[in-house]
Amino acid sequence: MFGLGWGEALALVVIALVVFGPEKLPQAASQAGRTLRQLRQMANNAKADLQANMGPEFANFDPADLNPKNFVRKHLLDDLEKDWNDTSTTTVAEPVAAPTPELGVGEIPPYDNEAT
Repeated sequence: MFGLGWGEALALVVIALVVFGPEKLPQAASQAGRTLRQLRQMANNAKADLQANMGPEFANFDPADLNPKNFVRKHLLDDLEKDWNDTSTTTVAEPVAAPTPELGVGEIPPYDNEAT
């Protein structure tokens, strides 16, 4: 609840009780509830109007995607997770070259003039 603990919530209730008094506290709480409901309804209507007027190319637009954390997660990290979790592409191991025979005592190793 907005990062408030029980102690802070109790302190806010006591402060509201002192400020409004026990007679007006229920009226103030109902007015606050109505105001929050109206604000939520206005935000939902604005979001619906925005999506309706933006056209079909923005049908999947979500205003929460404009948050930088969500933007990075959606556009960068989701692609990485898809790549990590994609099991359809399997890599084939390169064949291991046959080991070269070891040189004997006093044997000169091969020398390549073009390599040096």
